[in-house]
Amino acid sequence: MKLKNYIYGEWIEGSGNEVPLYNAVNGELVAISDTGGINFEEVLDFGRTVGYKNLASMTFYDRGEMLKKVALYLLERKKKYYDLSYKTGATHADSWVDIEGGFGTFFTYSGLAKRMLPNTPFWVDGDTQKLSANGTFLGTHILTPSEGVSVQINAYNFPVWGMLEKLSTSLLAGVPSIVKPATPGSYLTNAVFQDMIESGILPEGAIQLVCGEPGNILDYVQDGDSVLFTGSASTGKKLKSLPQISSNAVRFNMEADSLNCSILGRDAKPGTPEFDLFIKEVRTEMTTKAGQKCTAIRRIIVPEDFVGDVQNALSKALDNTKIGNPLSRETRMGSIVGKKEMAVLQDKIELLKQETELIYDGKQELVDADYENGAFITPKVFYNDKPFEKNSSHEVEAFGPVSTIMPYKDAEEAAALAKRGKGSLVGSIISHDEKFVAETAWKMATSHGRIFVLNRDNAKESTGHGSPLPTLMHGGPGRAGGGEEMGGLNGLHFFLQKTAIQGSPDILTAITKIYQQGATQNYSDKHPFRKYFEEVEIGDSLETAGRTVTDADIVNFSNVSWDHFYAHTDSTSLNGTIFDKTVAHGYFILSAAAGLFVSGKKGPVIANYGLENANFFKPVYAGDTITVYLTAKERINKGVKGRNIPSGVVKWLVEVVNQREETVCVATILTLVAKKSPFIKIDYKDFAKRLNNLTEKSLPNWGRMKAQEMLEHLETTMKYSTGELETTECKTPAENLEMYQDSLYNFRKMPKDFPAPFLEEGKLPELKYKNLEEAKTHFIESVKNYLIYYRENPEAEHLHFVFGTLNKEMMELFHQKHVTHHFEQFGLV
Repeated sequence: MKLKNYIYGEWIEGSGNEVPLYNAVNGELVAISDTGGINFEEVLDFGRTVGYKNLASMTFYDRGEMLKKVALYLLERKKKYYDLSYKTGATHADSWVDIEGGFGTFFTYSGLAKRMLPNTPFWVDGDTQKLSANGTFLGTHILTPSEGVSVQINAYNFPVWGMLEKLSTSLLAGVPSIVKPATPGSYLTNAVFQDMIESGILPEGAIQLVCGEPGNILDYVQDGDSVLFTGSASTGKKLKSLPQISSNAVRFNMEADSLNCSILGRDAKPGTPEFDLFIKEVRTEMTTKAGQKCTAIRRIIVPEDFVGDVQNALSKALDNTKIGNPLSRETRMGSIVGKKEMAVLQDKIELLKQETELIYDGKQELVDADYENGAFITPKVFYNDKPFEKNSSHEVEAFGPVSTIMPYKDAEEAAALAKRGKGSLVGSIISHDEKFVAETAWKMATSHGRIFVLNRDNAKESTGHGSPLPTLMHGGPGRAGGGEEMGGLNGLHFFLQKTAIQGSPDILTAITKIYQQGATQNYSDKHPFRKYFEEVEIGDSLETAGRTVTDADIVNFSNVSWDHFYAHTDSTSLNGTIFDKTVAHGYFILSAAAGLFVSGKKGPVIANYGLENANFFKPVYAGDTITVYLTAKERINKGVKGRNIPSGVVKWLVEVVNQREETVCVATILTLVAKKSPFIKIDYKDFAKRLNNLTEKSLPNWGRMKAQEMLEHLETTMKYSTGELETTECKTPAENLEMYQDSLYNFRKMPKDFPAPFLEEGKLPELKYKNLEEAKTHFIESVKNYLIYYRENPEAEHLHFVFGTLNKEMMELFHQKHVTHHFEQFGLV
């Protein structure tokens, strides 16, 4: 199979430079990669133009939703990825980390986007700065997608996660990407990429794929572009120094392999939980992916008194690790990715042998495999007896199941040895001695991107030494490349241009879509809390009536809240304070403000969602009168799951002033506000008016129902809802019922081609009434009876053919969707 490249929006075979890709387990040919004939200048230009235009115009929220949809699509097809992953030498556990770990990164960033990022194509970063005395000149920062393309060069050890981990941040940031996987396992990357394209979820130009030699692709990068590299430190340094990168200010991020360490605490003696955890962690990091991990433990730093114990325990653990064909259930460690990489590993092992002693060299027989055809190697443990003099352990990285034990005397030495790696992605400390951990951790932190502490308290939930997490930074200083990836939303900053914006409050409000104090406020007769999420406009405002605070208010609030702080209750203790007399509680002022600005009637506002940045500027005494100015500050779209009302969050600026127009309190409150339903409310009077437009000649926009058949069908479903007609069977499998019932709460319309499960072989029932007018009358009557029934029987539940047993709320949601569906069918909406 010859792998195709996805460039210019189409799949193209290379025309030369063929590179054969072999099965790491048995040596058989799997695929051929080829990038010959590709015009890389056009590839980059396609991303910068078509890809950038399509991605950058999307909002952060929509890009987050896009990531989720892609991850779900890939998850449904994961079996074929596992089948290919085994050919790279990965076990099932290795493949899970690579494949589903990659999907998980997409899911994580989708969640972050929908919880924390705006529904705009830009992102306001930080607070607004007041740049003038009277507040007419302000400044803030916005982040926009860097106007270029991201070239992403990945390592061979994680063909799926390596791609998705980088794409999660670049796509969410709105920057198109060109994926260049490492050649050996690129057939797996190619398979996942194909499905990403076939899903149709990503906009054109968002991603391109080059499988094979990279050619001169980096000759065409320019200002605005970025390069992300994962691989060896030596290769990364060469790329970073290329004139096209250094002279054009191209953003460059390197995540290189590093000599990560794990430190066993002096308290972790043999027989303690920490000693056992240490041995297990080292074995896991040496054998997972056959040690082909940029985060694997290469240096085992142990108290000098425990060297023998660690050697013996680790040797036994490695002896029990079955090596061989990943498809065998016995196998716990697979192969190196290929013979070429195996030869490089053997050379590094020989370098280590020149200075340090090989104290463990496994001689395991392979499970359902052989050394001649596959790229197999057994684990190897070295011992460096003088780690402050012999430097090969701190300089030579054997990228496989190879690690070196070295002794230390105290915490000072342990930290010093950790730093001799000259920059690592991760270092771990396994100890239950908090003092030792604290002293060692901060001393070694300067040369590590992440410090992982493991002991009996967190072992059950720990993700392990070698597992980078999307919400934490992955990268490290020095040898590790000096780069940063992921790290939650911080991972997006690499792809975003930060720009300072200065202007008047009105200008900054217009640009940022966030209300700035001093900007024009929009007053209307309609209370802001009576508006649905989509109807709220930034700047919508309300000025409340005044309320005079009394001594009784202060006393009562003190009693209700149990807040008897002396400033509120004891006027004799105020000497030397900032208060002239007993003062109203700050939280009473906020509560009283809420009482002034809320709307008492039921409306779109569902709940108080939070409080931010509450500040109290002047005391409020009994006799003072407060007034509130409420202004819509920001709208944040919100992803809603399960049986929650589709909604968004509105941030409101609350400004409380006294009778002298002095600001006494400013806060931001958050409300959960319902979105406007696209479905018709169940109202027989409204239905009667709409049905005036329905005649015998009305034709459906889809389906084969006639007007009268449609009305008689709706009448029947109404009668099933009240028990006038009964069914004893639900056609939906029990395991799908919860999902079906949850779907009633979202705003997705019913599918036009949904088959009615109660109709035999799709046949429509015979008509009951003599004409359409009679059917209209009976339908309106059934709606009226339905409304009366649930007013009188609010706790009633009835079985539905499709959705199972429904209560009043679910039944209402069903009918809203169902009636809207059929009314739209005949143009009545």
